[in-house]
Amino acid sequence: MNINYKKDGATLLVTLGGDIDHHTAQEISDGIARSFRHSHCKNIVIDFSGVNFMDSSGIGMLIGRYKETEIFGGALAAVSVSSELMKIFRISGLNKIIDCYDNARLALSALRGE
Repeated sequence: MNINYKKDGATLLVTLGGDIDHHTAQEISDGIARSFRHSHCKNIVIDFSGVNFMDSSGIGMLIGRYKETEIFGGALAAVSVSSELMKIFRISGLNKIIDCYDNARLALSALRGE
């Protein structure tokens, strides 16, 4: 699993590459939580362009990050979600609590209120 972090104002942009499953979800969750706290951001945007597979462990990871951003009055957004992953978002209801955008630029603009 490849994870890259970039701070953009009050938003932590996280780019993932690889599968999100029971082998990697905890590592991803811990890494995002640690970077989020150290960055002093209030929002998280997760770029799924490099993700080919996600199981229920990924759903749990996302709910955890959603709850954490809520504590700080922020939001969690997802970008570049494939049609296969979007099915999981819809079935699980993630799409009702996490806004999805075509790309990071659109997500960052929306979070800034532009």
